[in-house]
Amino acid sequence: MSKPFVLTVIGTRPEAIKMLPVVRALRAAGVPLRLVATGQHRELLGQAFAAFDEQPDRDLGLMTEGQTPTDVATRAMPAIAGLIEAERPALMLVHGDTTTAMAAALAAFHAGVLIGHVEAGLRSHDLARPFPEEFNRVAIDTVASLLLAPTAGAAANLRRESPRDRTIVVTGNTGIDALLHVAGRLDGGELARAGLAPDPAKRLILVTGHRRESFGPGFERICAALARLAARGDVEILYPVHLNPNVREPVAARLGGHPNIRLVPPVGYVEMVALMQAAAVVLTDSGGVQEEAPAIGKPVLVMREVTERPEAVALGAARLVGTDPDVIVREVAALLDDAAEYAARSKPVFPYGDGRAAPRIAAAVVEFLAGRGDTPVDFWQIGAGGRSQ
Repeated sequence: MSKPFVLTVIGTRPEAIKMLPVVRALRAAGVPLRLVATGQHRELLGQAFAAFDEQPDRDLGLMTEGQTPTDVATRAMPAIAGLIEAERPALMLVHGDTTTAMAAALAAFHAGVLIGHVEAGLRSHDLARPFPEEFNRVAIDTVASLLLAPTAGAAANLRRESPRDRTIVVTGNTGIDALLHVAGRLDGGELARAGLAPDPAKRLILVTGHRRESFGPGFERICAALARLAARGDVEILYPVHLNPNVREPVAARLGGHPNIRLVPPVGYVEMVALMQAAAVVLTDSGGVQEEAPAIGKPVLVMREVTERPEAVALGAARLVGTDPDVIVREVAALLDDAAEYAARSKPVFPYGDGRAAPRIAAAVVEFLAGRGDTPVDFWQIGAGGRSQ
């Protein structure tokens, strides 16, 4: 690739969901880019690319069975370093808090390549929770020069942490762009076609859970709570179970065959959006779901002790419940059994953006690199779109 370009590396499905709107916006702005997948989440990543009719330019195929964050980092860094050395991008653009993103940013830092961080500045202020994501995000923000913060609070975190000269732009969260893109294409038959249609006589509780800090006792407590909720008889619990054996095995052992609980393999992003729309309550430890469900008016109970996404909690659309079975059951019951409480917490709110984050990010990238003396001006003239807000 002869012209300077942006190199984007994606390893997991959440990264793909949130970065593919940015990829489309960069292309619309005329920015040459190279999209690389590490293959860290082989099946899940393919589902996300299919939802946006996209394919990576290159797949590094790094996934192995039972991989740890250390395994991912030690395989990803040399592979990405080789790409950087061979092709010399003008900017490495990474997303969020995954080990893939951290390894790519570190490889770029070592090579002297500029780094842009989409979804910068989120903080739980506890390196153990979420683990290892909180460390990954802090590490990326330490070396990045273009920090694309989804909220004013995230930008404030960045300003407090470092006085050095770097560019911070508040953009909104691209997860809302992705959500609105997919929700607008639903025809109402997605769940039936996927064999996921909920029981119309019961209220649907959608569950997602995969955090490393809950491995072991945490998942035992979550399963105990779900079993108690299923015993109500008036709910159906649907849980797309993560492929990690530390999640899959205890969930299958405790909840497999349980009445009113459906354990299913991971679902595509289109089906996940349809499930969120159909759900009465969402129980999750996922960062992305904390952003998405409030935007479609679904109350969220977050099975974590701390969150780096406090905005929905402040608005009442989300509530931290940890993994204590008594707390989880009590909070779900409060929503299902109190109509006024449910109504107050099920109004659509948009603390994470308006669905226009991706074009703001593209404009910020264009403007940022236009100001770099070592970047040809003609490359960045196309689709600059003015200064970022």
